[in-house]
Amino acid sequence: MNRGKSGISPVMATVILVAIAIVIAIAVAFWATGLVGVFTRFEKLEITSAYYVSDTGVVLTVRNTGSADTSIDNIFVNGMPCVTGEKDECGIDSDAQGLKNPLTVAIGDTKQITVGNPPGNDDWAHGVTYEIVVHTSSGKSYPVAVLIP
Repeated sequence: MNRGKSGISPVMATVILVAIAIVIAIAVAFWATGLVGVFTRFEKLEITSAYYVSDTGVVLTVRNTGSADTSIDNIFVNGMPCVTGEKDECGIDSDAQGLKNPLTVAIGDTKQITVGNPPGNDDWAHGVTYEIVVHTSSGKSYPVAVLIP
């Protein structure tokens, strides 16, 4: 045995253990914050404008103000779906693509959707208010009322 050599003092050992504990606590806090962020994302669409244009139909401007990307999978006019299976009943146009595939709206992105006619290939009736609902793939619905002048 080496009796002439001394080890680390108890004070230094305590300081080293506390420093290691603090570093581990900070690492766990950063990991937990990132993990919580993944589970607390939410979807929120806002229909910022909805109006009728006689040549094209009802124009909706939809903005994603949530913290997660979302997908619009259908549009309902007075409770009737515009997209049934692979068939587009309403002549929907959104930035030069229809809604046969879900339309992805990224965080902070704005999309313009044109609904050419109500389901059943009817014409828009003047003087009538239509309820148009934007439906997302997560099951949420965002309604808006549009008066056809």
